[in-house]
Amino acid sequence: MWEYIIPIVTLIVGAVGGFFIGVFYLRKQLEKMQSDPEMIQKMAKQMGYNLNKQQMTRAQNMMKNQNQNMNKNQKMPRR
Repeated sequence: MWEYIIPIVTLIVGAVGGFFIGVFYLRKQLEKMQSDPEMIQKMAKQMGYNLNKQQMTRAQNMMKNQNQNMNKNQKMPRR
């Protein structure tokens, strides 16, 4: 019986842990990207877009605003 329970529990714990590590990594990458215009330009080119200076500034401001809104939502207690 334990030979069935232990692998299932291990799989669940690994999946949950991997999810949270992935979210943490993605947030750190987005924080780095908002301060580095070259990374934003590279990402845009991979998606097939070529951003000019005005579009780049808009994209940076949008990312900063999103980050600030995410931080506000995390700090507010839920009822």
